[in-house]
Amino acid sequence: MTNPRPNILSGAKRSRRALESTLAHLPNQPGVYLMKGKGGEILYIGKALVLADRVRSYFQKGSDPSPKTRVLTSLIHDIETIVTRSDLEALLLESSLVKRHRPRFNVVLRDDKHYPYLRLPVKDNFPRLSIVRRVKNDGALYFGPYVPSGALRETLKVIKKVFPLATCKIDINGTADRACLEFEIKRCMAPCTGNQSQEDYHRIVDQVRCFLEGRDKELLDGLRKDMETAAGHEAFEEAARLRDRMASISKTLEKQRVAQIGPMDQDIIGLARIGRAADLQLLFVRGGLLIGRKDFFWVDTKEAAGEELIRSAIEQFYNKDTLPPKELLVSEALSDRELLQRWLSHKKGRRVRILIPERGVKRQLLQLAEENAATAIGEHLRKIAVEHKEAEDLQRFLGLPKAPSRVEGFDISNTMGTHSVASMVVWEDGKMKKADYRRFRIRTVEGANDFASMEEVVKRRYGGTLATRANKMLPLPDLILIDGGVGQLGAAVDALRELGYGHLPIIGLAKAKGEKEERIYAPGHRDPLILSPTSHVSRLVQRIRDEAHRFAIAYHRKLRGQAFVVPVSKSAKSRK
Repeated sequence: MTNPRPNILSGAKRSRRALESTLAHLPNQPGVYLMKGKGGEILYIGKALVLADRVRSYFQKGSDPSPKTRVLTSLIHDIETIVTRSDLEALLLESSLVKRHRPRFNVVLRDDKHYPYLRLPVKDNFPRLSIVRRVKNDGALYFGPYVPSGALRETLKVIKKVFPLATCKIDINGTADRACLEFEIKRCMAPCTGNQSQEDYHRIVDQVRCFLEGRDKELLDGLRKDMETAAGHEAFEEAARLRDRMASISKTLEKQRVAQIGPMDQDIIGLARIGRAADLQLLFVRGGLLIGRKDFFWVDTKEAAGEELIRSAIEQFYNKDTLPPKELLVSEALSDRELLQRWLSHKKGRRVRILIPERGVKRQLLQLAEENAATAIGEHLRKIAVEHKEAEDLQRFLGLPKAPSRVEGFDISNTMGTHSVASMVVWEDGKMKKADYRRFRIRTVEGANDFASMEEVVKRRYGGTLATRANKMLPLPDLILIDGGVGQLGAAVDALRELGYGHLPIIGLAKAKGEKEERIYAPGHRDPLILSPTSHVSRLVQRIRDEAHRFAIAYHRKLRGQAFVVPVSKSAKSRK
């Protein structure tokens, strides 16, 4: 006997009566609901402690829904619910589904990166710092995230200069015959040779830990005590080294300290809005030191409330391998703050609080994040205006039917005909879309024949089954840009016509010998169009062409480097 599941609807076309029937049979349990459109596409994904109450609230008469909710409910043809065992499970499932499906009416972070952390395995005999992008429950200490990664490089630079911690990867057992150059320049005390005991080494590890955790007073007091001890034993060279270390640390901490709040770990979320655009700034403070920031920008928030933007950012950002801090400072009251705190505390392994500061130092930090967001949103909108101007100028310059929103650029790279490769890069809506980049090894052409290589690549791109990460066909571009002149352009045009895509706009970009100006070559035009070096059109096409060239060169160098690596035979390994 089939067991009916009234909480799951199927089919793209459902009458209003069927939708009302579904609303009447929703489960009174926690879970996730997926609202779908006429064609079965997912419009919105949400979570609820009681699914029946939450989903029905969208359709209650007498309520005053937001414009976004009115549009959403008018498009709903199907609702699917997934029951979970708890509201915490519902939160995790919602975040995972939003990331996977990216529904039209959800606030989605355009960010899939795993951010770098510093890992310090304090339980090792001779711990060494390493950079990792995934946090594990392995007993090591993790510091971060460092966003952008330049902040991490600066921190490592200071640590390497100030603290003589080993940076090599050898097994340290005190039996090495001689020390490396790091010992000669006093960047390591050579524990590998037995010159430094494990106890003394761990004293340096504790100092590094204090530095990374922002325990300034404890660190400087300890160094001062060691300096006085060394001076008392007339070890004046060691005392001078400790004095210099104290001075370097004090100078570094003075530049990085953002507020006198003690060694506190906090993430501060500031929000700014202009019309339907919004920018969210996430500042990372660790041990009272500002170690980085992350910027999230939405050109169209579909009138989502500030609470929804902040809540969505928290759920999606910390759903990755990202450790939350002890405190999150936000500017909006969150209706499910208790649930978020429970989830973050479970993830961190200790209590995490979400606060809305109204005064004092924490309020000043929140204002700093909001000021950064206000500055960033203005810069984002300015760039968008420039990008629209570039696309419109390109449309007029080339006589295109519309301003291009997607341009695909191609380039060929080889060395005297060897290791021939090609690249395809994508410019879409003002940005380079790296997820759609493709690279090719030339298969059918021998020697340095750029014309035939370009023909092969164009056929493979537009006649093959190139797919995106979502396993969907790549969309056709509004314009194709070939790095090259008449010959490369003619080969690409022939390939497109053979595939039935002769209608696609295509151009070649090249310089004449001895000339500074770029020239655009178009099919059916005898003479090239000369570009002004300062025009919007010139900047746009050069940016795409240069990126295609960079991407092709990088792949070519990789293959060339692999060719120079001579594999070691098994017999040779056994002789060793």
